[in-house]
This record gives sequence, structure tokens and C-alpha cells, in this order.
Amino acid sequence: MSILDSCYSLYNGLKVPKIGFGTWQIPDRLAVQAVKDALEVGYRHIDTALAYGNEKGVGEAIRGSEISRDEIFITSKLPAEIKGYDKALFSFEKTLENLGLEVLDLYLIHAPWPWTEMGKDCTKENIESWRAFERIYKEGRVRSIGVSNFSVSDIKAVEDNSDTLPMVNQIAFYAGRTQDEIYNYCTDNRILVEAYSPLATGRALKDAFLNEIANSYGVSVPQLLIRFTLQKGTLPLPKTTSRERMISNLDVDHFDISEYDMERLGRIRNEYR
Repeated sequence: MSILDSCYSLYNGLKVPKIGFGTWQIPDRLAVQAVKDALEVGYRHIDTALAYGNEKGVGEAIRGSEISRDEIFITSKLPAEIKGYDKALFSFEKTLENLGLEVLDLYLIHAPWPWTEMGKDCTKENIESWRAFERIYKEGRVRSIGVSNFSVSDIKAVEDNSDTLPMVNQIAFYAGRTQDEIYNYCTDNRILVEAYSPLATGRALKDAFLNEIANSYGVSVPQLLIRFTLQKGTLPLPKTTSRERMISNLDVDHFDISEYDMERLGRIRNEYR
């Protein structure tokens, strides 16, 4: 089966295409063409966020596509700075308005704390935000709900105070930063790990070790890194505005990384800095 036809199943049964197209740092004026190209070359999973400032462009590309809405999986996120029940509901409405949609496929709390106050304890506020998420989920306005950048303790706080467990945790995940504690907890508890920055935001591309392994399989470093995340059972979200790279990033189902090389890649800890 082609990677384009492959999906993960969330614990509620919802199917999620195994590779998503990330739009972080793609400005609104470029997002329309980038998402249009992504859909044309085969992507059926588009990831955006209110904080990215490109939901309108993403929505325009999706609505202008000849592909049926039912075939496209769309994710957006509650900004990290916005916490609380009423504020979360208001922000969700803004996201739907920007995208021009009536139903979203996945909605995430973007981070457990504001980006300007990383590490701040916002447990109470996150629980209130999650109550709003449960409401829109039960109303059928979003098909799945989850979190992003949440630690194990952050996830447990939500789990201990709700009826609906997170279905997804979107985290930075790549060969060099596998966040084992979070990864293991999520995989043990049926929470799908989505891997943002699977290419280490480009820092890994000139790494000699990665190039050596990639060459041994006759693939590029991006293809190797995307394949690594897939074989770890995570969902990669590569980002590019290059149509050629979009196509290359999907060409990852013709090879398997050996167990030996998976172990070597999993031991990397230098993060290419």
C-alpha cells in the first residue's frame, strides 16, 4: 500500500493520513499556493494553527481544490497564550471562520504554557480549555481533539480531570530528539504522536552521519528522517514550499530502515547544533 493510501487510526476510530503537510512559517500570502501544490501532489493531511497566521490562505486553498472535503484531514490549534473555557471556544470559532469550514478534523492545545513563559504552570487553565474542547467534540464540530508540546504530567492533568482523553500529542520528534518519556507514555496509552519538525528544521541536512546512512539506502536525508519517524509509529509533518521537495518527501515507502540503523538513529542526541 502506498504511503498516500495509509492511515493511522485514533482511539475513536478516526482515520488520519500517515504524512501531513506542515505550514509553520509559511506566510498567508504563500500558503494558498503551497497548500494547493501539496494537495495536487498527493497530501491529504494539512496542519495549520491560528498562531501561524495562515489559516485564511490554507482554507482558501482547500476550498478551491477539486478534492472532496471528506478526503482532506485538517488540523488547527488553540494558541498557546489563550487559556480558559470561554477564550478557547471563541478562538475555535475564529479558526473555523478563517478556514471557511463548518467542521475541523483535529484541534489541539498548541502548548501547555505561553511561548513567552515556557514552563509556567497553567494546569488549571489547560483543564478549562480542555472542557471547551470536549464540548466542541461532543457537538460534532471537531472530529478529534488533542494537545501539543505536552509533557507526561501535563497530559495526566487533563486525563485526571476529563471524560475525553487526548487523541494526539504533537511534539518535536526526529532522529536526534525523540523525547522518549513522552513518546513511550503516548504510545502506551493510545495517544498518536505527531512529529513536527521531522527534518530538525533543516539543521540535519548536512550532518555527515545522516548523509552516510541515507546514501547507503540511496535516499536523501529528508527521506531517511521521515522514514525514521514513520517506523517509530509517529506521524511526520514535513514543511516546504518547494513542489519538488513535497514530492520527494512523500517518496518514502520504497525502503525500510534496518533495525540496526533505527537503533543508531535513535541514539543520536546532538540535535545537529
